[in-house]
Amino acid sequence: MPGAAYVVGTFDTKAEEIRYIADRLRDAGLRAVTVDVGTMTPATDADMSAEDVAAFHPDGAGAVLKAGDRGVAVTAMSVALKACIAARHDVGGMIGLGGSGGTAIIAPTLRSLPIGVPKIMVSTLAAGDVGPYVGVHDIMMMFPVTDIAGLNRLSRVILANAAHALAGMMTRPVPIFADAKPALGISMFGVTTPCVQQLTARLGGDYECQVFHANGPGGRALEALALAGLLQGMVDLTTTEAADHLLGGVCTAGPERFDAVAKTGIPWVGSCGALDMVNFWAQSTVPDKYRGRLFHVHNANVTLMRTTATELEQIAAWIAEKLNRSKGPVRMLLPEGGVSALDAPGQKFHDPAADEALFKAFERHFVTSGTHRLIRVPHHINDAAFVAIVAGHVREIIPLADESVGLS
Repeated sequence: MPGAAYVVGTFDTKAEEIRYIADRLRDAGLRAVTVDVGTMTPATDADMSAEDVAAFHPDGAGAVLKAGDRGVAVTAMSVALKACIAARHDVGGMIGLGGSGGTAIIAPTLRSLPIGVPKIMVSTLAAGDVGPYVGVHDIMMMFPVTDIAGLNRLSRVILANAAHALAGMMTRPVPIFADAKPALGISMFGVTTPCVQQLTARLGGDYECQVFHANGPGGRALEALALAGLLQGMVDLTTTEAADHLLGGVCTAGPERFDAVAKTGIPWVGSCGALDMVNFWAQSTVPDKYRGRLFHVHNANVTLMRTTATELEQIAAWIAEKLNRSKGPVRMLLPEGGVSALDAPGQKFHDPAADEALFKAFERHFVTSGTHRLIRVPHHINDAAFVAIVAGHVREIIPLADESVGLS
């Protein structure tokens, strides 16, 4: 049997719905544990009471249940729930129910569960921007259509579907696949796709190639997996998110990009993929300060701006400083023929002078050593010859192993 299915919500407002979901899970043959995270009127029939949960707050239950201010209490209960669930050893899956307050309480705990553990959040916020609640984790967000304010003919169907979805995930686990291939995290954008496709074809026989779209969330996911120890190497060929972070683009992965290599020392092979561009939405969204720049309209909703030599020098210095802090092997490859499909002879963003400023800035700021190497490569990033060199460095610093780290 899988572990228990935890059903979490505020019993003071949603007890009927919580019990209903728990009953559906029990009907499916699962052991359901109901958890009250209400901060107003304590429930008497939850398997884990609000007092039980609140006791896990570092300042004691009073910091949650006697906070006075509801906002303070909600924040404190979220801290307590995360600590409470971390102390449990039977969590096979979790489903949360909530409005804005309940979602704020429960979502951080869902994010704290290991990747692969089934997790569902039934939330009235699910039809909006769920990025702050999901982060880069495998959380299923489900919109209840009606408010979670009592059972009716519609809510019974939707909540039962949510329960059955969790039951399906818990009772039909993915078969464990024993694979000795080391896992590689590879970054890709549309304009570096030919490079990555060739690379995965070269390495796929010996490595498990996991490709991440360098659009912001993809870079954050790549970093999160590396920090979690689920990758044996990073092949960060598409570092374009740095340009968006520093210049105000919409595909930023945030200031923590490249921190995983600095913190863990994970073997890293990378390049300057798509640093020739910053991403914005439709042309009307481009900041006024960039009017008059060179743009490429990728489609009606995406506009690309060519980076200048000065901007590229700033980007190179930022990336190099991060890489310099790694205690592990690092290979930064500089493709002299161009850094993206748009940065090639005859293409709109082809600018050898700007690229040369980028490469020279890396040479100024990147600290070379016995383990850290900066290599100029006389090829375009999408050329087969460049890919062959990347593959050689991957094989050199990310050795094959008898066992790879898998999801537990």
